Amino acid sequence: MLGQLNNLHTAFKFFIQISLELVILFIGITFLVSLILQYVSQEKVQKVLAGKRLGLGNLIGAAVGGVTPFCSCSAVPMLMGLLELGIPFGVAMSFLIASPLGVFNPVVLSLFGTLLGSRVLLLYIVTTFVAAVLAGIVLEALGLGKYVKKVRLISSCCSSGDAAVTGNGGNLFKDRLTVAARNAVGLFRQMVPYLLIGVAIGAFIYGFVPENFLVRVAGPDNPLAIPVAAAIGVPMYVRTETMIPVGFAMIKKGVGVGAIMALTIGGAGASIPELSMLAGIFKRNLWIAYILTMFSIATLIGYLFNYLVMM
Repeated sequence: MLGQLNNLHTAFKFFIQISLELVILFIGITFLVSLILQYVSQEKVQKVLAGKRLGLGNLIGAAVGGVTPFCSCSAVPMLMGLLELGIPFGVAMSFLIASPLGVFNPVVLSLFGTLLGSRVLLLYIVTTFVAAVLAGIVLEALGLGKYVKKVRLISSCCSSGDAAVTGNGGNLFKDRLTVAARNAVGLFRQMVPYLLIGVAIGAFIYGFVPENFLVRVAGPDNPLAIPVAAAIGVPMYVRTETMIPVGFAMIKKGVGVGAIMALTIGGAGASIPELSMLAGIFKRNLWIAYILTMFSIATLIGYLFNYLVMM
């Protein structure tokens, strides 16, 4: 009985501490991102990528995709818009892969840095960015662009809405601040359940799940832990913001960081909602190739993390 109370106290302390840190961090970073995005529209993103060739275009595509945290439902319409502008298929795919992974997304990166440390943060940025660039080049080289269906972009479910603030004189910046604050609060209300669920799961793991069990099943010495985690993540809708606190608790219990990365990347890069939308514009060959690409990226990065972090 005393042991259970100690476990409950440990789990509760973990939940309160991590929740407070993430709530403050999330609102602050989201406010800044929302303010910046009022100066960036989807049309501007498309113009930046227009006319870029394979190679340099993939670098720019992955960079722009990684730094522009558009809502997930606009990822596919954005891809369609890029292709309609004549941007090379591989460049558009680098954008598509980098965007949901939050390669340079300040919210995702701040969570990574706060909970998992600067080394893991740096490795995540480098590996996911390189993977997005190379994947776009490979998919282009394989000639998979011919498997894009001929569909036209009508509209995006996410309007730029507050991205363009009208006003005059010195009130314009004040209006932007108001919009940024409103967006930050609105997004926080949408995301707080996922954040708290993630922290709650992490707190339960941290307080109650035996360490030797987790190490045996998903520790760095189990070579099958990473591909299994990637395979579970690909069909599962895992929000990165939810998975990071869960991963933090699991790593502290001895789970390999590679398995956590594989699950996070697989779930974020190939969620069921995104795959459903992609099925509307990708023929079967390309749709399957995309799923295999995300599984491969998640698995390879997982193994790479285990190797580099243990050095």
